[in-house]
Amino acid sequence: MPWSREQLAERAARELRDGFYVNLGIGIPTLVANYIPAGMKVVLQSENGMLGMGPFPYEGDEDADLINAGKQTITELPISSYFSSADSFAMIRGGHINLSVLGGMEVSARGDLANWMVPGKVVKGMGGAMDLVAGVRRVIVLMEHVARDGSPKFKSACELPLTGAGVVDMLITDLAVFSRPDRHSAFDLIELAPGVSEADVRARSTAQFGSALPARP
Repeated sequence: MPWSREQLAERAARELRDGFYVNLGIGIPTLVANYIPAGMKVVLQSENGMLGMGPFPYEGDEDADLINAGKQTITELPISSYFSSADSFAMIRGGHINLSVLGGMEVSARGDLANWMVPGKVVKGMGGAMDLVAGVRRVIVLMEHVARDGSPKFKSACELPLTGAGVVDMLITDLAVFSRPDRHSAFDLIELAPGVSEADVRARSTAQFGSALPARP
């Protein structure tokens, strides 16, 4: 059966490494903070000027002055520091963030990402996503495999305006995990959700991809 939002976040958390500086995008990616492995030191960075974010607060303990880039209330840690958005984006653009986990509306077979323009909705702009995909060393996208109308979101080519071209290193959907060794390679299918077959995934995608699944006994 397809993975839940929480299971997607837990799977993405397995890509974290000790000492990483990590930026978590709006939506499902924020849940990754709940699954950082015990004993692992990971420093979370937010575009609005915070380094060292703590977990979400319990109900009643919220501080409206402590928010992440998605305007969710968060908590601080003893290591937390605060700075201007200009300094925050300098960290991102300077390549100092190891990993960004972002949501997606469409991902193409060549690693293009569209995640900022919502069809039929007025949006203020691309926000920090463009800087993240251009400046962060590794980009993981979390999204549902198909849209609400059943149309594929892992496509041969994105139809929505791009956030970045060829920038996605790993795609984790509710059906499967895809990875590519470098940004000049195609995606390989490396993992399936329980009860989901490779044929199911291909039927729900228009993107072409290889397979690096373990051979069945």
